[in-house]
Amino acid sequence: MKVVKFLISSLALSLWAVATPEISLPIDQVLTPEGIQLALPGVRPKAIALSPDGRLLVTSGANNRLYTLDPGRGTLLQTVPLLGEKAQVSFTGLAFTPDGRRLYLADFNGTIRVFVVGPTGTISNLRTFGLPPARAPRRAEEIPSGLALSADGRRLYVGGNLSNGLWELDADSGAVLRRFEVGVEPYDVVLCGGKAYVSNWGGRRPGATSLTGPAGRGTVVRVDPIHSTASEGSVSIVDLVAGRVVAELLTGRHASGLACSPDGRSVVVANANDDTVSVIDARSDRVVETISLRWHPEDLFGASPNALAFDREGRTLFVCNGTENAVAVIAFRPGQSHFRGLIPVGWFPAAVAFDVRRNLLAVANEKGDGRQSWRETKAGGFNSHDFVGSVSFVPVPTTDRLKTLTAQALANYRRSVMAAAMLPARPGEPARPIPRRAGEPSVFRHVIYVIKENRSYDQVLGDLPTGNGRPDLCIFGEPFTPNLHRLAREFVLLDNTYCAGVLSADGHMWATTGIATDYVEKSFWAFPRSYTYGGWEDGVDAMAYAPTGFIWDNAMAHGVTVRNYGEFMLPVVRWADPRRKDAPAYADIRADYAHRTGRISIGCSPGLAALGPVSKTDTIGWDLDVSDQFRADQFIAELRRFEKSGDLPRLIILYLPQDHAHGTVPGAPTPAACVADNDLAVGRVVEALSHSRFWPDTCLFSFEDDPQNGWDHVSGYRTTAYVVSAYTKRQATVSARYTQPGLLRTIELILGLPPMNQMDASARPWAECFNARPDLTPYAAVPNQVPLDQINPPLSALADPVLRRDAVVSAGLPFAEADQCPEDVLNRILWRAQRGSRAPYPQWAVLADPADDD
Repeated sequence: MKVVKFLISSLALSLWAVATPEISLPIDQVLTPEGIQLALPGVRPKAIALSPDGRLLVTSGANNRLYTLDPGRGTLLQTVPLLGEKAQVSFTGLAFTPDGRRLYLADFNGTIRVFVVGPTGTISNLRTFGLPPARAPRRAEEIPSGLALSADGRRLYVGGNLSNGLWELDADSGAVLRRFEVGVEPYDVVLCGGKAYVSNWGGRRPGATSLTGPAGRGTVVRVDPIHSTASEGSVSIVDLVAGRVVAELLTGRHASGLACSPDGRSVVVANANDDTVSVIDARSDRVVETISLRWHPEDLFGASPNALAFDREGRTLFVCNGTENAVAVIAFRPGQSHFRGLIPVGWFPAAVAFDVRRNLLAVANEKGDGRQSWRETKAGGFNSHDFVGSVSFVPVPTTDRLKTLTAQALANYRRSVMAAAMLPARPGEPARPIPRRAGEPSVFRHVIYVIKENRSYDQVLGDLPTGNGRPDLCIFGEPFTPNLHRLAREFVLLDNTYCAGVLSADGHMWATTGIATDYVEKSFWAFPRSYTYGGWEDGVDAMAYAPTGFIWDNAMAHGVTVRNYGEFMLPVVRWADPRRKDAPAYADIRADYAHRTGRISIGCSPGLAALGPVSKTDTIGWDLDVSDQFRADQFIAELRRFEKSGDLPRLIILYLPQDHAHGTVPGAPTPAACVADNDLAVGRVVEALSHSRFWPDTCLFSFEDDPQNGWDHVSGYRTTAYVVSAYTKRQATVSARYTQPGLLRTIELILGLPPMNQMDASARPWAECFNARPDLTPYAAVPNQVPLDQINPPLSALADPVLRRDAVVSAGLPFAEADQCPEDVLNRILWRAQRGSRAPYPQWAVLADPADDD
């Protein structure tokens, strides 16, 4: 145990020391951050800048603020509001002028914000530059990203992430001086030797014959043919004297952070989706070295290097390994560089600066320490949005200290477990529910993976006395979810199980790939290019996907048959009569389903090419107007056909999203009916399975993609999960700590699949859920106690002014696409719909602004 200092900056501008044990994350990793930690509630810091005189360190994130820090003390000096309701720092982009008198910030909504730095270090808003529009489909505004200033401070260079250009601006007036065409999704910019180097997140622009995939806002990027993920990264080189692009170098996938060595001879770029750093000779403009950021050459993908900085002499390079929660230390000598060690910092380091005067690293940790700590002194509860970003202030360690820190960092991300996961199967092993190694026999042949939407543990199962729940936080208890409660009672109640993601954009990535890429993590909260869950057209984004692919890719690559019902499928709901051009309403869809009139056509198309051959296209994924009973019907009908043929696919993915709910939109199903609909669908699926010929050798797992529309007294990431099979323990409470990557690892072990990346490889399988002997007792679904056609009343029937206002607000919310509703607004509406307008809302369950919690 060691002492680490924390500052809860929005609450009480004071610093105190606390005894900090290992902090468990909802991804089976732990944190032991080195140095002083400055907590920044609600920020998710993505960019960082150190003033030229070393007096100020500035960072910004996703809550309309700029934070000025004292790098010598690790304390907060000033909070500067960003003017405008939707202001937010972009993917990156924060820079001081060389004289330190001004500061520039790239705002995702198409502007550059300029601040003046006073003689005492006080920062204030000065002006805003509007960039020329990008005019991309479905978004007119540019997305500025990386920033760089000329040595005289008169020119500002801005990466145009949406227009695929480099802007040269007059730093004083913001006037556009020149524009250069570069690669796809320019991310960062550095100036070195009269040239501008621009990292292109998406690589080269596609050619006429290139295989492409969507990259948000109607743009495209080169993709690989197997996983449909972005296949390149590059660096464009602009000769600023000649005024032209002189080269574009292929580096690695997701080319992101850049740095120029102090001697000006090298430019380095972090390739987040290849776990490498490319070294460019700035004289010849050639890639002269590729440095692996994996500790061992045979390690799986998952370092995610995304930002970097040199020390004073340029002999040491520091690299933020985002998904390893560490800063890699590289002995830098082009052509002969080598990995020296790792420094553990916070959760997902996303930016780094080297403080020459203090020989100190300042690291912005986008997800902080994972403890949602500013709530701990309040009501004792959490929501997944209650994150606390942080900045680590770390003295550069000595050689001996680095050895100790490296061992700790490797232990934190469970590298030894990851290595063990790659060991070959042993002959002669007995069949187990969960084999010890991939390829060893399992008692199961089939896995059914049910993915649901947005509920927390306390919200649904908090009323069960056998688990660690809070009944006062339970709004969808047993009267609304009788099947989920029966499953938890008859099989296993899991009360220590965690989603890895915050919302659908990262939740579905964790649920199906076991990891979230740098692109996903750095898109929070604005998601200016796309909302990266591929359940509708604008959510399909090749930049969001891990290079190692999805669980179904892993299965198909190893000869495991797959069937998909709705996940990553684009909904198609229309009138069967082609003459009708209007969209069917919920009441139309409900009536058509109830009476089987066939007047409405319901279907879907694949959001990913690989899913096309293995997906059922006459069911549906995301569309809250379609009952989960329809989805269950489609699955059960095929299950019965598979019973006749005997060829049930080994991996089945079934998406049941109706527990998300519509709020209280007049004429739409009530939140209670939505949740009851989902509950009955799960119960019917389990009942059908348990009465089928496949019951003895099939395991069903049900998990939420994220828990964001709920609250929990243990963690905002804690959720409900269900494990149903003949080998599942009966009437047991299992409090082992389980996670989404652990569920994927469990599925892989059952099906004989290797892990995909560091996250699932190092995760804990769900072994404690099972017995060695089967109990073939089938399950009987519980009838719904809430009518599934229970409809929110019209405004005229609502006497309570609060509930009437909720109905009006609900009617204006964008339920057609996942998570587009203001999350706190929807949570409050759900609470009042279930508890009434007079029941005190748990205020800690998401605040629009952490500072409001004072």
